[in-house]
Amino acid sequence: MTTQKKNLKVEFYILTGMSGAGKTFANKCLEDMGFYCVDNLPPALIPHFAELAANSSRKIDRVSLVIDIRGGEFFDELFKALDALDRAAYSYKIIYLDANDSALLRRYKETRRLPPLANDETTIIEGVHAERKALKRLKDRADYYIDTSTKTPAALKKEISKAILGDEQSAGLSVTIISFGFKYGLPPEADVALDVRFLPNPYYEESLKNFSGENREVREFVMTSQVTQDYISKTADLLLFTLPHVIAEGRRNLVVAVGCTGGHHRSVVLSIELCRILTQHGYNVSVKHRDISAG
Repeated sequence: MTTQKKNLKVEFYILTGMSGAGKTFANKCLEDMGFYCVDNLPPALIPHFAELAANSSRKIDRVSLVIDIRGGEFFDELFKALDALDRAAYSYKIIYLDANDSALLRRYKETRRLPPLANDETTIIEGVHAERKALKRLKDRADYYIDTSTKTPAALKKEISKAILGDEQSAGLSVTIISFGFKYGLPPEADVALDVRFLPNPYYEESLKNFSGENREVREFVMTSQVTQDYISKTADLLLFTLPHVIAEGRRNLVVAVGCTGGHHRSVVLSIELCRILTQHGYNVSVKHRDISAG
């Protein structure tokens, strides 16, 4: 009988802060970044959940746990749970979301809800002040502090992505380049589609038509064209401009499809070349030739 090895490399992010500061949206951003997300987990269950995640048969690398204030025992249970994670050598970070009183008051009025520590005998702002006072210890312990008072959803998503990925431009993004033939249809998973059917076609060269774009002679035939050189240069510039913005949006994957008529010659050459350029700039890039053996 084999024993499942515990995955101590799994990273836990505790998403907490003021009610109304945007935790639900932030959690959705983390989900888009590939996190396994759990909402409103009781603090006492965090250590047990960490064990389940670390010993899971499915690959779980990063987990987001949304923790809201709930009653007087909240902090005792939460700090005990964090201490248990420390003892078990799990890696975790606390992301604290906040907003000023005016922003929270406006949001509560728009949703017609009360803060968790408010009741019929208190005002909304008194409930906000009570929660802010109660959360001070947790705020002081946070690894990341994000003020959402004036942030748009797009700006908040960018801030969260920056906090998680830091300065690693390409660490959070996987780029896949797919060569294909238009005669077999556009790859449905493509985010960006490039049409290279205007480039010189080796198919009409008797000595080259039976080889693919992986062949050195075919590659030289396509690459010696000035049109090809200009197109690669401009396309690479466009992608290198685009990718940091894709990362800032919190996306984890981008699929670039490069198409020629049959997916056998030109698209293969261009896909390999674009992969080479993006890899040189530090991006994690893979190439797939969907139709290289078709027809």
